[in-house]
Amino acid sequence: MLLPLATGAFAQEGADSSSGDAQSQETSRATEIDKITVTGSLIPQTELETFSPVMTITAEDIRSRGFTSVSDVLQQNAVSTGGVQGAQTSASFTQGAETIGMFGLDPGYTKYLIDGRPMANYPALYNGSDTFNNISNIPIDLVESIEILPGGQSSLYGSDAIAGVINIKLKKQMDGTSLNLRGGWYGEGGGSSFRISVADGFSAADGRLNGLVGVQYEQRDPIWAYQRDLTKQYNTDGTSPPLASRDFLVYGYKDISNFGFGNFGYVPLPPEAEGCANVDHLFGGTEGERFRPGSGEYCGSFFTPGYRTLRNEKEATQFMGHLTYDFNDNAQLYADLLYSHEKVGYHVGSNYTWWGTGVKWGYFYDPDVDGLINLQRGFAPEDMGPEGYRNSMNFDASDAYQAALGVKGYFGESDWSYDFGGTHTRYELEERNFVRWADPINDYFQDKVLGPQQGWDPYFGAYPVFTPDYGAFYQPISPEDFASFTGYANSRSETSDTMIRGQVTNASLFELPGGDAGLAIALEWGRQKWDYTPDSRFLDGSIWGTTAVAGGGERDRHAATAELRMPLLDMLTLTTSGRYDSFSPDGGQKLDKTTYSVGLEFRPVDSLMFRGKYGTAFRAPTLSDQFQGRSGFYTFVTDYYLCSQAGFDPNDPAQIDACPTQLSNRQVFGTQSGNLELEPINADVWNAGVVWAPTSSLSFTADYYSWDIDNEVTQQSSDALMFQEYRCRAGIDDINSPTCVQTLAQVTRQASNNFVTEIYTPKINVSKRKMEAATASFNYLLGTDNWGQFVFDGNYTRILKHDRTIYEGDPTTDYLDNPYYSTDPKDRATLSGTWIKGDWSSTLYMNWMGETPNYIASVSTAGYDAPGAKKLDDYYTFNASVSYQALENLELSFLVNNLTNEMPPFDGSYPGSTGSPYNSSNYSVYGRSFYLEARYNFGN
Repeated sequence: MLLPLATGAFAQEGADSSSGDAQSQETSRATEIDKITVTGSLIPQTELETFSPVMTITAEDIRSRGFTSVSDVLQQNAVSTGGVQGAQTSASFTQGAETIGMFGLDPGYTKYLIDGRPMANYPALYNGSDTFNNISNIPIDLVESIEILPGGQSSLYGSDAIAGVINIKLKKQMDGTSLNLRGGWYGEGGGSSFRISVADGFSAADGRLNGLVGVQYEQRDPIWAYQRDLTKQYNTDGTSPPLASRDFLVYGYKDISNFGFGNFGYVPLPPEAEGCANVDHLFGGTEGERFRPGSGEYCGSFFTPGYRTLRNEKEATQFMGHLTYDFNDNAQLYADLLYSHEKVGYHVGSNYTWWGTGVKWGYFYDPDVDGLINLQRGFAPEDMGPEGYRNSMNFDASDAYQAALGVKGYFGESDWSYDFGGTHTRYELEERNFVRWADPINDYFQDKVLGPQQGWDPYFGAYPVFTPDYGAFYQPISPEDFASFTGYANSRSETSDTMIRGQVTNASLFELPGGDAGLAIALEWGRQKWDYTPDSRFLDGSIWGTTAVAGGGERDRHAATAELRMPLLDMLTLTTSGRYDSFSPDGGQKLDKTTYSVGLEFRPVDSLMFRGKYGTAFRAPTLSDQFQGRSGFYTFVTDYYLCSQAGFDPNDPAQIDACPTQLSNRQVFGTQSGNLELEPINADVWNAGVVWAPTSSLSFTADYYSWDIDNEVTQQSSDALMFQEYRCRAGIDDINSPTCVQTLAQVTRQASNNFVTEIYTPKINVSKRKMEAATASFNYLLGTDNWGQFVFDGNYTRILKHDRTIYEGDPTTDYLDNPYYSTDPKDRATLSGTWIKGDWSSTLYMNWMGETPNYIASVSTAGYDAPGAKKLDDYYTFNASVSYQALENLELSFLVNNLTNEMPPFDGSYPGSTGSPYNSSNYSVYGRSFYLEARYNFGN
């Protein structure tokens, strides 16, 4: 709901933030009674709407609209137009975390606050390279409101506030004790949840000591892909027939003496494995003999995609405490603590749970087939024991703290207020990853299948010679054997930020024709730390097929902020602010940045306001940007260039699927590293809008936003890198262009056969971006004599422009109309209607997403001009709730989310080789869910 009122933040908790705790200040500060502090300003004032638009979602909105978490609230907001990785993104670096992308910008471009204080950064890196905030661990039952401040806000909030600021405000006072119970389940199965929270407010010492404590516990089951029709098997409605997984595969270059390297394919099943009879009970009895045209026969299943989680299992406990003590009318001590312990479990899926000879030997020579051969063996749930794939889940356990202590009040009888305090945040993460031990797993298959090495191949003298027992290869594995070469590796990481901050404010500095001018000045010092320490076995080769990202560093930071608000006339108010930030990384050079903003409010009449702001924003290099070590990872890439040389069109997904495996799904080693020489990302930002309230029960807002961003830090995806390399080598793009020169330097090919062996994805300041967006909202309150009260509100966001230039000298890419680079929707909207009458209330909430590109449009450089490319239909979901006040202190609710059980829009352009034929960054396959909730208040 868009509301004009937005209460204060830490840096903004002027006079009103303590009024509920110290009523004695009402008489001594009578002039401040009608002033409040709005998010987006440090100065208390009487106006609710200012030059900076603020969207507020209240605790009642959260409950009545069925939101299950803070991430749920924000991901369904109209400004969340950017698709992000999450629980549905198998094998992502942060599958256990949740975030959003405001206006389609990267998650790290949004500043997150809890009660106005910066949140601790998540220790693991988004997409393996970028720092961000995980919003899954905030106790939603203890949230008072969430305030969203769109647009650049660095002149008040510092680094990261380019897309906007999100301030999550926790409850601060309560009369008596409240108890909330909530249970839920999904109609399609999985995801059952239970949540309980207790909060209690208290007062002592003649009202001078006031506080609130609360605790929330939550437990949730996972959703497995086999529990949803769309994801339980390979795509049956695609552009090509379903392709079964290659769970038992022998492939390579056969009959070299006659064909050289011209006879690549699958080695036929041996008589001992005829019909795959020895393994046909695996994967729930779905394993069988399969055939791929042009390659050959193997053993596989059409249902292996179901063995991954779509939603994490979760167990979490959070505690919060808020305490104030009034020394006198002019001094109040405050203390806040928020602690969260969270454990999430997830599975990356069968595609990432396998073994092959290629990692250790590359190829081996089999004299019986006169070929260079590889083995590939996927592991089935039956291999793992009675618990199946649950035995190989990954678990992330985290502990997050935010503690604040300070004193605020007034200097004597003056109008100058002060707030001096310190905040310490810390986020500790332990990732317990299921792994395959390199030596034990290689030794196991060499002992059981390959046998002893018999020298080196006769053609090159470079490949080991084995004569495998293929009959032994096509056999199940006992759980005891499986356990002998698998286990868990524990990686630990942490972030911390210690901040000391002082602010002085005078809301009545001097008088102007339009009212009192106000001034706020703040100084900050901080010490930031990031450390990511993978299990050492990831780094020394002890773990098969997987490495990790390592790094760590610390830096000091300093900041000075000033804001001046001047009501020049009754109709016109000018607000200016400026901020200086400096960062001094250990071992690196100091970097600094100055930002500013100028805002105007023009009110020709009381019911109408025109507003606007111009300023600058920035994002400092993150600690991971600066200190990420020269670390590596294994990834699979498509060698589009060699596929094209072999006659397969890289612009046709079906042809790329048919490209030989050693080219279309080649495992390579990748490296990435930080850079202490990185500079801040800069942005010029401005917004303009109007607020109109024709009646006391009806209001409208409309705002326009513009960003001009440069010096962005760029790290390419491996797939985009390989496709660009193909374009350069094939002569589609100028091989001497800056992009091609850079691209060819990042891809290492083997001299003997031109195969890709390594890719490098560096971090550099190079990219530029221009964006424009518009938002609109309305609120309407309708009271009736006989039918109760009706409340309606809506919010709408449209991205008007999103142009990006990756490298200097390259053409600008239109992200709105080029789906190869972005699949984000241009439009999002929400609409809510609530009815209240007596003891009953009911809410219907709609979330709408505009058109998005289909798969074929997103993977072809031709975009919407590619054959079969089009836009998918608009997407609607509805949440509904009914609440009944059964007793004076007891309220009962029944909620249904995704009322019509909407699944992602059908996309027939996906090939049969995928097990998730939908865009998981934009859509969810969770389906309809049901919740029962009871809230009981002990006391008033």
